[in-house]
Amino acid sequence: MSNNSPLDAGTLRRRLANGDTTVGTFVGMASSTAAEVCAAAGSDWILLDLEHGAGSEDALRDSILAAVAYGVPTVVRVESGERIRIGRVLDQGAAGVMVPRLDKPDQVVDAITHLAYPPRGDRGVATYNRSCRWGMDRSVLLAEEQTSLGVIQIETLAALDAVDEIAAQDGVDVLFVGPLDLSFALGVPLQFDSPVFTTALGRVLEAAHRHGKTAGILAANAALAGGYVELGFRFVAVGSDSTLLAAALTDAFATARPEQDQKRTSS
Repeated sequence: MSNNSPLDAGTLRRRLANGDTTVGTFVGMASSTAAEVCAAAGSDWILLDLEHGAGSEDALRDSILAAVAYGVPTVVRVESGERIRIGRVLDQGAAGVMVPRLDKPDQVVDAITHLAYPPRGDRGVATYNRSCRWGMDRSVLLAEEQTSLGVIQIETLAALDAVDEIAAQDGVDVLFVGPLDLSFALGVPLQFDSPVFTTALGRVLEAAHRHGKTAGILAANAALAGGYVELGFRFVAVGSDSTLLAAALTDAFATARPEQDQKRTSS
């Protein structure tokens, strides 16, 4: 990419390949202002969520620019691994894509193929979009390596069983644990300290280490995030815009009216 481009141009992917630990947050409120606040607060990246978030692809246009104004790249969780879904997100200037609900290595291979232009992949070739700076910078079309970060979620028993094969695929950069889905799949819903769950985390970490990839996970709060970093996770999300806002407001309201809350609790 040109030096005049605000786009990531593979920087986040290279950071993770070099072993950097990065911390970000999910953005699901479909608000470019929320995305900007998360970026301004010091995220290494933000992750716009189109699977469970409130918005559609329309939310990408302004949110990506709001984050990149602070030098923060945007990864997008798409609804599915379809070629059109991944291609549209990348054309908008996303630094990478997270793909949920893939159970088998062949499904992963199909999805990852959509991240790269021919001959390495089958991403549609067009220049009148943000990723090519509206036709003024076509270097991304001829890049010698994949620049888009490929994040594959490990959130089902089938994906966990195949985690080593998934990690071995070229183009898979991050194995990302979906803790809620995985805990339910393992039969220990919400029990993140269960030996069954922690053993599963170990399997993901081992697969990532064996194949030179990054392990990632979503943490509900900063304390959990720090623990995951100590375990070896290097792509760690701390909550989301909505959950962090709700937690901060809940704490603020309780602090502002402690006597009232005590009376309500005792009644």
